[in-house]
Amino acid sequence: MTVLIDTNVVLDILLCRTEFIDNSRTILELAEEKQFIGYISASAVTDIFYLSQKEMGKQVAKDAVKHLMNIFYPATVTDNNIYQALDMEWVDFEDCVQFVVGASLSVDYIVSRNAKDFSIGSISTISPEQFIQIIKDKNAE
Repeated sequence: MTVLIDTNVVLDILLCRTEFIDNSRTILELAEEKQFIGYISASAVTDIFYLSQKEMGKQVAKDAVKHLMNIFYPATVTDNNIYQALDMEWVDFEDCVQFVVGASLSVDYIVSRNAKDFSIGSISTISPEQFIQIIKDKNAE
């Protein structure tokens, strides 16, 4: 199973967003256990670093991103991805770029807390809770 992890799921962990951290951390652990193939778009990595370093400091953010890159694959964002996203005219350009990158990888899911932002896309976008349940069901088979 191949999955693109949205920026907000990673930030939940790094910024210790109490309401969401448990499920997001579980996804990280499942990725470490190789329960699925996980990607984070290269453009999201820069956003994650920028937002994290404001809260945690540059070195801690850098170490966190290095750790993430040992768990998730960086998904390349090409010029064609950008042009394609621009032509799609989604409300949220960043989410559209993520969707296009996910489509180019033929991911099975995009895991996001904001599934509604991806609702016009053709990739199933599910919440962290839903994804965890899918993995549990798969392991129970």
